[in-house]
Amino acid sequence: MRKTLTATAFVLAAALLTGCGGGEEKSADESKAKTPAAGKTAEETTEPKETGGDTVEKGSSHEVTIAVEGTGKSNVMYTLDDSDFAEVDLPWKKTATIAARGAEREVGRLVIVTPGNMTAVGGKIVAGRCSITVDGETVVESKDDSGKPCSYKLK
Repeated sequence: MRKTLTATAFVLAAALLTGCGGGEEKSADESKAKTPAAGKTAEETTEPKETGGDTVEKGSSHEVTIAVEGTGKSNVMYTLDDSDFAEVDLPWKKTATIAARGAEREVGRLVIVTPGNMTAVGGKIVAGRCSITVDGETVVESKDDSGKPCSYKLK
């Protein structure tokens, strides 16, 4: 019974991952070009392509370092130039050059580091201490072992 349920679960998962439908995939531009709208030919309904992606304005670049202090190993979750959750050897730090893009220039680009637990000298389990440094100046630093994340909005 248990093997049947497990096998069924795998078959259902595979079906969900492969998705429904079939046939060849078409880009949105190809679909628009082949479907006349309101009696017009495809050539008449083709609209100019919008630019995007690389045209987003960027703010000035900053060198940002996130760090977690302590000893031993700990899990660390962070968002810097990328986001990750990893087990690291303490003390640990990561540096990247980043810039706020588009609307982030107004509201800020979130940089965050969340320290995990570690074993302190007396055997007590505590959270590592974190910090964020922007262009050589420490802008956020945890003051205790509470495990609260360090976060900063880079503009």
